[in-house]
Amino acid sequence: MKYDVTVIGSGPGGYVAAIRCAQLGLKTAIIERYPTLGGTCLNVGCIPSKALLDSSEHYHNAEKHFKTHGIDLENLRVNLPQMIKRKDEVVEQTCGGVQFLMKKNKIDVYEGHGSFVDKNTIKVTDKNDPSKEVARIETAKTIIATGSKPTTPASFNYDKNRIITSTEALNLQEVPKSMVIIGAGVIGMELGSVYGRLGTKVHVVEYADAVIGGMDKDLGKELQKVLKKHLKFKFSLNHMVTSVESDGKGVVVKAASRKDESKILEIKADYCLISIGRRPYTDSLGLENVGVETDERGRIKTDGHLETNVAGIFAIGDVVAGAMLAHKAEEEGVSVAEYVAGQKPHIDYNLIPGVVYTWPEVAGVGKTEQELKAAKVPYKAGKFQFRALGRARASMDLDGFVKVLAHKETDEVLGVHMIGPRVADLIAEAVTAMEFRASAEDIARMSHAHPTFTEATKEAALDASANRALHK
Repeated sequence: MKYDVTVIGSGPGGYVAAIRCAQLGLKTAIIERYPTLGGTCLNVGCIPSKALLDSSEHYHNAEKHFKTHGIDLENLRVNLPQMIKRKDEVVEQTCGGVQFLMKKNKIDVYEGHGSFVDKNTIKVTDKNDPSKEVARIETAKTIIATGSKPTTPASFNYDKNRIITSTEALNLQEVPKSMVIIGAGVIGMELGSVYGRLGTKVHVVEYADAVIGGMDKDLGKELQKVLKKHLKFKFSLNHMVTSVESDGKGVVVKAASRKDESKILEIKADYCLISIGRRPYTDSLGLENVGVETDERGRIKTDGHLETNVAGIFAIGDVVAGAMLAHKAEEEGVSVAEYVAGQKPHIDYNLIPGVVYTWPEVAGVGKTEQELKAAKVPYKAGKFQFRALGRARASMDLDGFVKVLAHKETDEVLGVHMIGPRVADLIAEAVTAMEFRASAEDIARMSHAHPTFTEATKEAALDASANRALHK
């Protein structure tokens, strides 16, 4: 078959790219290794983890807060198999929706492993038997959207049983009594929250000196404080894991203090979750057959239009540089489709928000305070605590704050950082404002409904623009 565009990988970047190509009149095919579409995000990432986060939060609220709300319960218990079953149903429905969209947009779907024969020819082989070719595709353009896999160093003895990654953590059939999490990034904090809410004793070991280190430092400090307070998390920051061992019934993790390597921390637990990041998945794509270049971290090199060094071959999402975010991949997929169709799309990477779906949620967009200091940009900061809001008191969601960073001279909003209830949704207001280059005063003068959580954004903007928050 001949196609205008072939997409390898059906995650958020890939399937959205395919849809946009089809909308623009391009004959499009998509290749996926697995029987279900949606990639990591829909199958073993964003969607299932959020389903479990929601279920665990319901349980946590029932256990800790229902009595205060005047709701008495007896014999409250966790039914983890049912939680997993519901999660699987959510995944199935979501993946089925992507399959429907492929049919609706007349996109041909090939199941198998895609790899380059040459720049205009892709062979699709059985993922379990590479010698078995199931299809051969001729294509004018190709978009590589193969995503990423968890990083699992050999020394960590990853066995998918007691030493696990996020993939296995989404399918445990028992609530562990204890769990060691290696890595205090987004994935570790989210899945740690799931099991921490259900009663697991969680101990986090992190090489760096901060939680969620890629975000504004104030957010990490607040999240660490909240997790210690409400879920009894233990944190060992500035520690380097030296060994991970399992006897099939539990694990032993050893870590050396970066300040004094002679001090070795030994932690025993039921499970060890490895969450130290992800690596681009470009295995056996035949990149060497066409000369596509990668960098020192295995990411595919691209130009400003996400085109590789080989004309007509593009790459998006986790396989290229930048944040490994589903919505970033979607924006890139749309951008490539429109560029191929002759349009002039644009992505402002500074305005792609980052979110952590713990509770309280964490979100940020634009520059962090640390980045502004390093760049010597004159700025002013406004901050407002959620506990000062009537809406937060009514719902007992008192932790967290909104911080607005604005240019000291022009008042243009340079960054907004939040930790608190529903900030995963609230951050969209900040993105919108910054897309239109709003000032802090612009946000402050917008009417925000009362009582709502968004009032914290207004108050933080007031605080930043003229140090005149009304309820601070």
